[in-house]
Amino acid sequence: MADDTMRQNGNSDSEINVRRNKLLALRESGLDPFQITRFEREHTAAQLKRDFPAFEGKQTGVAGRILSKRVMGKASFFHIQDGSGTIQCYARRDVLGDVPYAAYKTYDVGDIVGVEGEVFRTHAGEITVKCGKITLLAKALLPLPEKFHGLKDPDLRYRQRYVDLIVNPEVRETFEKRSRILRYIREFLDDRGYMEVDTPILHGTAGGATARPFVTYHNTLNIQMYLRIATELHLKRLIVGGLEKVYEIGRIFRNEGMDVKHNPEFTTLELYEAYTDYRGMMRLAEDLFSYCANKLNGTTKLTYQGQEIDLASPWKRVTMVDAVKEYTGADFGAAGSDAEAALLAKSIGVQMDKNKMTRGYLLYAAFEQFVEEKLIQPTFVMDYPVEISPLSKKKSGASWLTERFELFITAREMANAFSELNDPVDQRERFLQQLKQREAGDDEAHMMDEEYITALEYGMPPTGGIGIGIDRLVMLFTDSYSIRDVLLFPTMKPKS
Repeated sequence: MADDTMRQNGNSDSEINVRRNKLLALRESGLDPFQITRFEREHTAAQLKRDFPAFEGKQTGVAGRILSKRVMGKASFFHIQDGSGTIQCYARRDVLGDVPYAAYKTYDVGDIVGVEGEVFRTHAGEITVKCGKITLLAKALLPLPEKFHGLKDPDLRYRQRYVDLIVNPEVRETFEKRSRILRYIREFLDDRGYMEVDTPILHGTAGGATARPFVTYHNTLNIQMYLRIATELHLKRLIVGGLEKVYEIGRIFRNEGMDVKHNPEFTTLELYEAYTDYRGMMRLAEDLFSYCANKLNGTTKLTYQGQEIDLASPWKRVTMVDAVKEYTGADFGAAGSDAEAALLAKSIGVQMDKNKMTRGYLLYAAFEQFVEEKLIQPTFVMDYPVEISPLSKKKSGASWLTERFELFITAREMANAFSELNDPVDQRERFLQQLKQREAGDDEAHMMDEEYITALEYGMPPTGGIGIGIDRLVMLFTDSYSIRDVLLFPTMKPKS
């Protein structure tokens, strides 16, 4: 596998063999780098550059991977990369000694070294470490991609993210931003009194979303289990228990298709707050996105794939009925029956599922097919049909709709929120309707969850809840086209 991969990177068997022979020679001479257990690294590259006046003329210890090397007889320059950046090092034979300098000359780009020496600035103005000692800490047996062409093939980049991080600085920056975004989300919620919690990943019932689960088996309990498709139902149990503001940032697993917006495992933020509703979640979403944007970039404006997006509140609010009417002219709110809705849908060219011919299903189909792709600026689409919203409260005065919204930015769903259904009788009826859909062949329909209904029977206060896709949020903030660009290790089909 390794040799095949290196040939894809343009490296020959001879290059690989040279490196392995060098390692063999080191071991025969008693200098096996893999026997070294630690190196006293005193500073990072970034520290030396940032605070150079404090370090000038002083001794330091730095360590990292050799990225470039320029040997000029009795002296040479090389650059090493650590987790903070790169720094130049200067090696001289008369300082290191003949034998250590000869050993250093055999080191390859990609090798990891520790350097001890004096910090100075060259005549060209570059901050540099003058090597008093160089220690080989790990031998790279495979060469890095050639620097002018780098690692460009997307499939290989995702499979070898470790190489991608070494040779493509912008990739490292993306994941540093991802880490910061997660920190900002926690800051925002913690400051507002939310409690971060952890809920199970292994579920006895796949619930909280309409999605196809991954199925596994628990040997000791002798039962089938599911990797969670949402954190929702356990978090709302905590609301029942009196934890009135809770959130979880966690991994979700859905056994579904893959494209630039979908990966089988992904990260969500889900939060629930007692005594509020979906309107409260709208305000929270506006504030959270704006907070993260300002902390990350100092502005609520950003550019995504050439389109300028403004996250400053207030964001547009539109019902699904009005959105479909705006873009198609069809008013499903005025349809007096499912049959009228079907005629309306047919008149505008909706592709219909014969098993889903109610007004609610047809409205949603029209929205997906004609409206969603046009929602570039932040838009709350409100009041979803009850058929596709088994966990949200019905809208007062319009029992075929629910108090639910989805947030769209750049024509992508970024968040989903409800006024949470807290009526256990209604919830049971919704689950039974979902079971009928499963029996009709819809393997994404919700399962019955008796334990969750039992929790509701103890009483859950009026509650607002929201789920936000972290990966899509990071895509937005880092101008990343594909979800695979913001996942360190996206799901890939194994190579044969």
